[in-house]
Amino acid sequence: MDLLNTLVDKGLRRESPTRDEALAVLATSDDDLLDVVAAAGKVRRHWFGRRVKLNYLVNLKSGLCPEDCSYCSQRLGSTAGILKYTWLKPDEASEAAAAGLAGGAKRVCLVASGRGPTDRDVDRVSETIRTIKDRHEDVEVCACLGLLSDGQAERLREAGADAYNHNLNTSEATYGDITTTHTYADRVDTVNKAHAAGLSACSGLIAGMGESDGDLVDVVFSLRELDPDSVPVNFLIPFEGTPLAKEWNLTPQRCLRILAMVRFVCPDAEVRIAGGREVHLRTMQPLALHLANSIFLGDYLTSEGQAGRADLEMIADAGFEVEGADQVTLPEHRVSAAGGCGSHGGAGCGSQAEAGCGSHEGAGCGSHAAGGCGSHEGGGVCGTASAPEPAANEARTDLVAVRRRGAGTDLAPNA
Repeated sequence: MDLLNTLVDKGLRRESPTRDEALAVLATSDDDLLDVVAAAGKVRRHWFGRRVKLNYLVNLKSGLCPEDCSYCSQRLGSTAGILKYTWLKPDEASEAAAAGLAGGAKRVCLVASGRGPTDRDVDRVSETIRTIKDRHEDVEVCACLGLLSDGQAERLREAGADAYNHNLNTSEATYGDITTTHTYADRVDTVNKAHAAGLSACSGLIAGMGESDGDLVDVVFSLRELDPDSVPVNFLIPFEGTPLAKEWNLTPQRCLRILAMVRFVCPDAEVRIAGGREVHLRTMQPLALHLANSIFLGDYLTSEGQAGRADLEMIADAGFEVEGADQVTLPEHRVSAAGGCGSHGGAGCGSQAEAGCGSHEGAGCGSHAAGGCGSHEGGGVCGTASAPEPAANEARTDLVAVRRRGAGTDLAPNA
């Protein structure tokens, strides 16, 4: 297919596809799906080999958010039966992080619900970051605390944070349909603040909220322009008790096309499969590893995920390997002279001059799940083996479960 040959050539050169080419990827047929995956896989392997980076979420403060993001179980007015608790102490957060690191994660994502942190909150999170870094010298720490005020990103950086997550979530044109308590421009401003402070920016999207193909392409090109180092792709899990509870619009094939499109538009960025992969990709998860080079390990912010052991087995069975703490995630041209987790200093997700990649305001470390670190709220579980399989695009509410273990509970975490 001429389209795919063109996209591979552009991806290997870090050139941006045209908007029509990106739309054409989303419009491909199921008969062409494996060809699309194979083509995007060439770009993925060129920049990232067969490595898979593991990330682990720690929900520092859950629920009771004053924002009205329609996708989020922690939103104002949500009746979802999620865990609700105030700030974890630094030792508690460090213990939660240790579980993920023991499972193979190299990045810990610290998320807190809310519009944005107060200065006292930044002090609290800074102490948590220092505690984690003191105990785990090589760990990357990403913070996801919502909208940042002037100077806060710099303070997080001084405390040892490596990255900051703030997702754009959807296109600017449709943003007001999803959230009314802040604006798309607010989110862009926070991503820019993270960049300016020397933090590695993490910003992505949520697919499946009723958006059009054009909306998906628009938000991914906006992300490319913002040039984050990592781009989490969340798949909406319609959590009961939220306004989008009836939005079951995704199939495994649709998810794969979306991931392929993101890879072609942001060829050398860390593309992360975030919340919702278990619910919407289901048995196609291993195929998605040919498109993305990063996933979350275990549970999400307010929902359960696939068992950590199953994640590791899936990676090995698919012929990939877990990225080690001593390996630099990003290609050399994206890493600053200081090295590290792949700072913004290089020409990233296609250079900033070429259309780009942005972040959603509280969305978090890439996972959609709550208002937080980007995890998709309801990140989903494997479901039960005895449950009958519904038709491809029927609601799979059997795959959605509220997180009842790990941070904020007395039960061991899933990692």
